[in-house]
Amino acid sequence: MSLNYANNRISEEDYLQGELIAEFKHEFIDGEVYAMAGASENHNLLSGNLFAELKGQLKGTPCRTFIADMKVKVGDDFFYPDVMVVCDKNNDSEYYKQSPVIIVEVLSPSTRKFDKNAKRLKYQAIPTLEEYVLIDQTIAEIEVFRRKEHWQSFYYYLGDTITFESLGLTLLVEDIYYQVDNDDVMAFLQEKAQAPVQSS
Repeated sequence: MSLNYANNRISEEDYLQGELIAEFKHEFIDGEVYAMAGASENHNLLSGNLFAELKGQLKGTPCRTFIADMKVKVGDDFFYPDVMVVCDKNNDSEYYKQSPVIIVEVLSPSTRKFDKNAKRLKYQAIPTLEEYVLIDQTIAEIEVFRRKEHWQSFYYYLGDTITFESLGLTLLVEDIYYQVDNDDVMAFLQEKAQAPVQSS
């Protein structure tokens, strides 16, 4: 999603009250408000696919999965992650969470640099966060940063499985990219369709 500079410094309380009635979502960074543009079809599919996979596999656990419209508070800032999972209700608000174990952002051309750098550093300051996940919508590439690996990044591609260690869950990368329309996905599906059937 795009961030558009709104050029107005306000208080945290005014921001939270304003979001309750705002027509569009805004993020709150260093006392300033940024309007968020709508997501593309691929962006929406990627967020929805991962949300559905995580929510289904976490059923029956204390962990709750949120998508797009739930804020996370990081210090004095507020963001709208594309997907996040929270397993602890401490310090929770009805409108924002403070203790996610995993946060996922789908990269857009306009937010790629911010998500990979400034936002990543802010998220990594969350004491409970164990994994930060970046999903590319233009190519089929997923980058995962893990606290236990000192925030080193690991990459996953179509044909790979990806384990979210903070949740103890393993997914197929191709399931996350289900119905997404980009060159990598189309080539992968074509190659898969042409692969010889293995006889038992």
